[in-house]
Amino acid sequence: MTAQAVRGTATGAAPALYECTIRHVRTAPVHHALRHRTYLWLVDIDRLPLLPRALRPLARFDPRDHFGGTAPTIRDAVERFLAAAGVRLEGGPVLMLTHARVLGHVFNPLTLFWCHDRGGDLVCVLAEVHNTYGERHCYLLRTDGRGVAETAKEFYVSPFFPVDGGYRMRLPPPGDHLDLSIQLRRDGGRPFTATVRGVRRPATPGRLLAAAVRHPWSTAAVTAGIRRHGVRLLLRGLPVQPRTPHRTQEGMT
Repeated sequence: MTAQAVRGTATGAAPALYECTIRHVRTAPVHHALRHRTYLWLVDIDRLPLLPRALRPLARFDPRDHFGGTAPTIRDAVERFLAAAGVRLEGGPVLMLTHARVLGHVFNPLTLFWCHDRGGDLVCVLAEVHNTYGERHCYLLRTDGRGVAETAKEFYVSPFFPVDGGYRMRLPPPGDHLDLSIQLRRDGGRPFTATVRGVRRPATPGRLLAAAVRHPWSTAAVTAGIRRHGVRLLLRGLPVQPRTPHRTQEGMT
């Protein structure tokens, strides 16, 4: 990376850093809210950033951290998953919004992939979800013109919600601003909403170093925050829902 932001795709959107605020609001069966500040990467999976050697511990994009973790590259993993669903990109660009591995650690509750065809048109969005039990699931979404899609919930994430209901996700492609939301809908209500809002910054060494200073070991902070809020909900008497066995999806091996 040079002192200038690198333009990594046909859209000129990546790589970039987003200084983000993540909010979770739970309204049932108890009200609970959290806010977490961090930073996320937007990268072209075919042109991953090449950092100066001294900064490489602050951002590593490792294929083992996505999908089944066995593909040689992230592009191979995306193509394998899409092929199982009958989708072909024919080499079209894929933008990934994610936490990079920092100081050897990463936990991504959600990684998003905006998948385009060779002409640059958006084909689908992949929402890859990880839970704290080491399991992974990916939703293939066909979003509308506003970036909105709905899908059934198929994966055990929070131990305080069973695997039922559905999601309404608003996932417009990132621009100068990031504005995403995921809403759980069940039993006629909307008991949980997560939002991610951020401002795009150039992906320069200086910006990365500044973000790492403001958010020390950001990925470990994500893991610690999830567990801390889980303990708070337990102490408030929220019952844990039994974890259902997760069937490995085709294309996720």
